[in-house]
Amino acid sequence: MNLARTWLACLFVALLAGCAADPPSKTDNICTVFEQNPKWYDWARASQKKWGTPIPIQIAFVRQESAFKSKAKPAREWFLFIPLGRPSSAKGYAQAQDPVWKEYKKERGGLFKSRTDMKDALDFIGWYNHRSNRRLGIAKTNARHLYYAYHEGHGGYKRGSYRNKPQLQRVSSRVANTAQQYTAQLKKCEKRFRCRHWWQFWPFCRKGKD
Repeated sequence: MNLARTWLACLFVALLAGCAADPPSKTDNICTVFEQNPKWYDWARASQKKWGTPIPIQIAFVRQESAFKSKAKPAREWFLFIPLGRPSSAKGYAQAQDPVWKEYKKERGGLFKSRTDMKDALDFIGWYNHRSNRRLGIAKTNARHLYYAYHEGHGGYKRGSYRNKPQLQRVSSRVANTAQQYTAQLKKCEKRFRCRHWWQFWPFCRKGKD
């Protein structure tokens, strides 16, 4: 019995370790990002096919939100030498906060979902942007305004809160520029990641086709 428990504990730890990965050494090139973590391409593509947010926008969001660090959290706030805690409950690759993460898990079935798992983070980004499209009418290719809604929430976006936040405007522009850069880069290397598995063969998998 003890042996079985030990084995299950080891398996659980191994699974958790497999969900997270070291940040890519070079994050300004999406091809390099996927070369170091090919499964990220598979998961981003799956999210794109389900929710409609292009792969480059998903990865640009992750780069901005967490710098590809699985356990990223907002920096602690301090008063002199006294820690005051963190400014929000944001956590993980997508920096999803507790309330909206609970909504996501409730809708998607979240027993084993984790904000430190890139697969779940990319699905969350796609899910949230899909809601932004349905509720706010933001095109799923409009990285700048998708990020405004992602950062401010749907209520804040409707109120136009981002218009009075120059820093957020600069960050959103950076996300849009990164997404544009990633889009151009992915066109040159995507064929290396599509159909790379042994079970993927023509005509069931054609490079350049969904």
